[in-house]
Amino acid sequence: MAKRVAIIDIGSNSVRMVVYEKTSRYAFHLLHEEKSKVRISQDAYKHNGELQTLPMQRTFDALHDFLQITDSFKVRKILCVATSALRDAPNKQEFIQKVRHKLKLNIKVISGEKEAYFGAIACANLLPQQKAALSIDIGGGSTEFAFIDTKNVSNTLSLKLGTVRLKELFFDKNDLEGAIQYIDTELTKLPETLQPTTLIGIGGTFRAISNALLKETLHPLNKLHAFSYSNTLFKDYLKRILKAKNENDLEKLFIKSNRFDVIKPGALILQRVMKKIQIEKIITSGVGVREGVYLSDLLRNSKDKFPANYNTSVRYILDSYVLDKAFSNNLASLSKKVFDLTADYFGIEQKYKKFLSIAAKLYPAGSSVHFYSQNKHTYYIIQSALEYGFEHEEIMLISTLTKYSKNKLPSDTHLQLYAKLLPKNVHIIHALSYMLSLSIALLSHRPRNIDFEMNFIKGELIIHSKKKLYITQNAVEKLECQDQHFRVVFNS
Repeated sequence: MAKRVAIIDIGSNSVRMVVYEKTSRYAFHLLHEEKSKVRISQDAYKHNGELQTLPMQRTFDALHDFLQITDSFKVRKILCVATSALRDAPNKQEFIQKVRHKLKLNIKVISGEKEAYFGAIACANLLPQQKAALSIDIGGGSTEFAFIDTKNVSNTLSLKLGTVRLKELFFDKNDLEGAIQYIDTELTKLPETLQPTTLIGIGGTFRAISNALLKETLHPLNKLHAFSYSNTLFKDYLKRILKAKNENDLEKLFIKSNRFDVIKPGALILQRVMKKIQIEKIITSGVGVREGVYLSDLLRNSKDKFPANYNTSVRYILDSYVLDKAFSNNLASLSKKVFDLTADYFGIEQKYKKFLSIAAKLYPAGSSVHFYSQNKHTYYIIQSALEYGFEHEEIMLISTLTKYSKNKLPSDTHLQLYAKLLPKNVHIIHALSYMLSLSIALLSHRPRNIDFEMNFIKGELIIHSKKKLYITQNAVEKLECQDQHFRVVFNS
C-alpha cells in the first residue's frame, strides 16, 4: 500500500477528504483533512433525485481543489467514493464522466450496504471494543446501520432517511407528523432480532450533537472520538433540539450555524431510533466511511481487522516519537514485573496492568520534543494522539501516569480537574504512578537488557544485582510513595 493515501467521500451534504500517512505496516496518522459543504443533493429530492446544475458545479470545483491539495502532499493513491446523492441520481453518469474526463479522478459509487460496512469496520477497529452495538450514520440522503459485536460486523442496512432529504420533503413544509410517519415506516426495516445495548454514532449530525454535549457537560477531555454518555442525557438533548423555536435557541444548545437547517431532521431520526430500540449507552465515533475505506485497503489481507492485541495509535506514537525503542521495551517489561510483584500488596486490580505497561512504553515520547519538559510533552502527545481503541478514562489514566512519573505523585489539583475520568479511588492512581516512577528509577543506569532480579517479601521489594547500581539507588531514594511501609532494598 502507498505510504500516503487520500480518501475522498462525496456525500449528499458535504465533500470530505482525508490524507493518511503510514508510519509502519499497520500504523498511520492523519496528515490533512478538508471539507466543503457543497450540498450536491440540493433540490434533488424535489426533482426525483436528479442532481441540479449548480450543486454539481460546486462539487466539481471542490474536487478540483482537493486534487491540488493531494498534489502538495505527494499522495500516491486516491480512493474516491460517492454515497446516497449520486447513488440515487438518474443523471449521475453525467457528473461522474465529467470528473473522470476533466480531473482524471475515478469516482466509485458505493451501495448503501457497503457504505454501512465501511463505517462499521472503522468503528470496530478504531473504537474501544463493544458487544451488541448498533452503528448509525446519518447522512444527507440516507442513514446506514450495522450490528457490531467485538470486531465482527453484520446486518448492514441503508435506509432512505437523510437530513437533507427530510428537510426538503417534510421540514420545509412544516410537516412534522409526515416526517415521523415516514421515519417510522423506514425503521420497520431494521431486523427485530437485533438487540443492541449501545448506539455508536457516526457522521456530521451525530458529531454536532456530541460536540454540543461535550461543551454543555464540561467534559474534561476535549476529544470527540469515543466520547460516551447515557441514554437519558441523549434523549433529553434531542427533545430540546426539536423544541428549539429559532436559530438563537439552537445556538444556546451549542449547535453551530452550519448545522441549523439540518439538525432537527437528524435529531428526529435519532429520537425515533431511540424510541424503537432499548439503548443504554451512547458512543461517539470520530471515524466513519473515509476511515473504513482506508482500513479496507490497509487491512485487505487480514479480513479488515487489525492483528490481535495490536493498537495502531500506540504503534504510531512509538514510530513517530520514541527514539530509543530498546529503553521503551525494557521499561514496559519492568513495569509489568513490578506490577506482578506488588499489585496484591497495593490492592490493585489486574486490569490496570495493561495501562501501566502502555504508559511505560510511551513514557520516553516527550523527550523527542524537548528533554527538559519530557513529561509534559508525553502527557500532551498521549492525550492528543492516543486516539483509537481507548476510552476517555483510559487515555486520561495513561497520560496522567506519564505526566507525574519519576518523582512526584499526581497533584490534588490535577486529580480534581479530571475526577470524572480518573479512578474514584485515588490510592489506585498513586500506586500505579509509583510503580511507573520506580520502574524508571530502576533503569537509571540504562542497561541494554534488564540486569537485575527482583522479589517481594512482606512490603520489601528486593533488588538482586551483581553491580552496585549507585545512580539507580539514588534515583529510587528520591521517589515519593504514598505507602510509608513500602521499601526498596538493594542486595548487591
